[in-house]
Amino acid sequence: MTADSNLRIDGKRLWDSLMDMAKIGATPKGGVNRLTLTDLDRQSRDLFGDWCRKAGCSISIDRMGSMFARRAGADDSLPPVLIGSHLDTQPTGGKFDGALGVMAALEVVRSLNDLDIKTRHPIEICMWTNEEGSRFAPAMIASGVFAGVIPLDEALATRDPEGKVFGEELNRIGYSGPEKVGGRPIHALFELHIEQGPILEEEGIEIGIVTAANGQKWYEITLTGVESHAGPTPMNRRKDALLGASRIVELVNKIGHDHDPSACATCGMVEVYPNSRNVIPGSIFITVDFRHPDGDKLISMDKALRKGLEEIAARTGVTAEIKMVADFPPQPFEASCVTAVRNAASKLGYTTRDITSGAGHDAVYVARIAPAAMIFTPCIDGISHNEAEDMTPEWAAAGTDVLLHAVLEKAEVVSGKA
Repeated sequence: MTADSNLRIDGKRLWDSLMDMAKIGATPKGGVNRLTLTDLDRQSRDLFGDWCRKAGCSISIDRMGSMFARRAGADDSLPPVLIGSHLDTQPTGGKFDGALGVMAALEVVRSLNDLDIKTRHPIEICMWTNEEGSRFAPAMIASGVFAGVIPLDEALATRDPEGKVFGEELNRIGYSGPEKVGGRPIHALFELHIEQGPILEEEGIEIGIVTAANGQKWYEITLTGVESHAGPTPMNRRKDALLGASRIVELVNKIGHDHDPSACATCGMVEVYPNSRNVIPGSIFITVDFRHPDGDKLISMDKALRKGLEEIAARTGVTAEIKMVADFPPQPFEASCVTAVRNAASKLGYTTRDITSGAGHDAVYVARIAPAAMIFTPCIDGISHNEAEDMTPEWAAAGTDVLLHAVLEKAEVVSGKA
């Protein structure tokens, strides 16, 4: 059976669920602060789990704390179709980054229940731990373990800036599960997400068909100079770590422009020691984030950073240490999954365009080991990782409609009002 083009999800129920989830960690400016493995994260997991059980799903939790809510298939021995995203946020995050994908997946299951639709393959809603990487680096650590890229023991031993250990915090909130991480068959995976950029809204497009994701390289750089008094120390005797850092910011910006039109290059975090107004900084910690859809261009950006860093250290008299903390190659999505998204959007009459994801997502890791694709919806002014992040209920419903029909194509309808 094929799904009828009139089949739609309940847009109001979806929006109400998004708003209810956004109350957990709500900020005064209208955003959400729900860092991974905090008490607020536990509350969001509890609510998600309760909703899934009420929708008739059985829940399993793996050793990384990722949750899987299973709706049985007519042949429950078949590999599942996975749908979902994440519920953790940035410190000044929005209501929709990640949460849209999880709530949309739940709404798909609720809608299937409403219509008494049975699928041949089971469907699992997945909620991945620590996608953001804000508290524990790197980002997407749980899906990275799931895909066999990051060792489990290494992930569980990761520490946050306060020295707290990932595995211990997972135990503390009660979400260290017994299930093995990964190593099981997946029929397909779909992740719905806001674009986190301005293209879809600017072009008046309702659905982004994501064909691939940018490669990424993340670095941590430590510059060590000599802290000394800001008054008596002559300019020509200084080893100012902050001066070196300022030149790294300029270097990174230049590397980004040199590799345009598709490059992104960012210094996102700077820590100054001793951070006193009348002391020349003796130590700096700074992060660098490179992104590009072309792997060769990423390698070129890496070489330019390392060469420039050596020159900056020599000119400023500081020492420099660089560590690559994440390295994601460009990742194409699987053709039949992308086609399922394209078919769904066409059947429903939504405007579309192909698009590359500039951000990392859990689906990018899973795409290394299983067929996967992503669906993008617009977000207002392209703003994300910001309390002002916003979208319309109509965009959320359109993306979830497409998710529903793509899932039904892969999961195969066997009975019901489809």
